[in-house]
Amino acid sequence: MTAARVLRFTRTERVAHWLLVVSFGAILLSGTQMPHHWDADQPVVDVHVGGSLVLVAGLALLLWRADRHALVATTVQLATTEPGDREWLRGVPGRLRTGTPSPPVGRFNAGQKLNARLSALGLAVLYATGAGLLLASRGLPQGPLHTLTTVALCGLLSGHVFMAVLNPGTRHALRGMTLGDVDRAWAEHHHPRWVESLDRDATE
Repeated sequence: MTAARVLRFTRTERVAHWLLVVSFGAILLSGTQMPHHWDADQPVVDVHVGGSLVLVAGLALLLWRADRHALVATTVQLATTEPGDREWLRGVPGRLRTGTPSPPVGRFNAGQKLNARLSALGLAVLYATGAGLLLASRGLPQGPLHTLTTVALCGLLSGHVFMAVLNPGTRHALRGMTLGDVDRAWAEHHHPRWVESLDRDATE
């Protein structure tokens, strides 16, 4: 890696992200094909439940055999509220209207943290309600909480995809989740405090 780039995500973090993408994609697509009154021996139910199990098993395997420190550190960063996060969120409407730059942030801004937390909460609800439906009885109609949570997660996913793929100012971030590194100039503009911390660690 040249000095013009900085490491954004390790290989383990990238594998975890794409494992989530592929597994949730299989869960979502199979869920759209499930009849209102489903039966546990239907193939689409096997795909739906299998995708859920693959995600859990894959993440457990990464924690056991791969770079556990990187996964835990990223999880802690996404779960930690920093002093400027509330101000960052409160300023979003004004920045959308005027185009003013965002305040300096660390590795993740408050929007990314909020998205990650809501997504984790949504997945927890889906797993809990899905397990309840499986354990209760076959043939039950899909619960409204399970369905509404899926719709909400799809909304979050749409915003995430837009920022990562379509929005010109932030789509360079996709390189970090595919190749691992990002342009240093981009990182200094969008995550200056994170770059500063990297430089401090490099000199110690």
